[in-house]
Amino acid sequence: MSFSIAGKTAIVTGAAHGIGLAIGRQFAEKGANVMFVDMDEAHLAEQIGDQAEDSNIRYFAGDLRERLTIANLLSATLDAFDEVNILVNGARQVITSDPLDPQDNTVGMLLDQNLMPALRLSQVVARRMIKQAEGQEDRVAGSIINLSSIAARRTHPDLLAYSVSSAALDQMTRSLAVALAPHRIRVNAVAFGSVMSASLKGTLKENGDYRSDIEKHTPLSRIAAPGELADAVQYLASDGSGFMTGQILTLDGGRTLLDPVAAPAH
Repeated sequence: MSFSIAGKTAIVTGAAHGIGLAIGRQFAEKGANVMFVDMDEAHLAEQIGDQAEDSNIRYFAGDLRERLTIANLLSATLDAFDEVNILVNGARQVITSDPLDPQDNTVGMLLDQNLMPALRLSQVVARRMIKQAEGQEDRVAGSIINLSSIAARRTHPDLLAYSVSSAALDQMTRSLAVALAPHRIRVNAVAFGSVMSASLKGTLKENGDYRSDIEKHTPLSRIAAPGELADAVQYLASDGSGFMTGQILTLDGGRTLLDPVAAPAH
């Protein structure tokens, strides 16, 4: 079974930095057409602007919390590449909060940031995938991959909002997988532990002891490189995972096998 994504078109959100950027670049290197999406237009232009327009790469900047932005993103992707076959919902935010503060709105904020754009974009893209596959019964209509976190299954009070939004994303993955299966669209997620994301890099700079704490609570004793997560996402995007849907693939170096309450969850 092939893990190739060559010739397919992918939308990757959260693609200006770290993990999303690594996924988008790997997809492009493997022959896919890639629309890099992020709110940070300046960094998108800096990272891939010189490669856009005359290659298999484009970028789109906008706030995916706005429905019009989602519609414009799909239009821009179709204008550039004619169709869309893969969606990677990689945009996410990690914020700590006080779980006992009734004035804290972090849970609502992260549901609006981490869950709702992924749901709405998945719905819009899925409708396009269904339309593309009309009359082609043997054609795989598409694959949707959500980036989640092991925080969904762990208990870390300071990460209440992030944990709740990750758990909601996991359930969204399962629900959409069942709803879209008759249309030959697969929906899966990757729940990851400590991957060298842009936010984790910032945390490590601020707290020199954080790395050793992560390594101590990870059986493989290290932080994953973004490319390792990109490999897992490519597998889920490819026909090699053709009989897999509604699954939350864990990539955490064994962290959840130990599951101490106080250990870092991202």
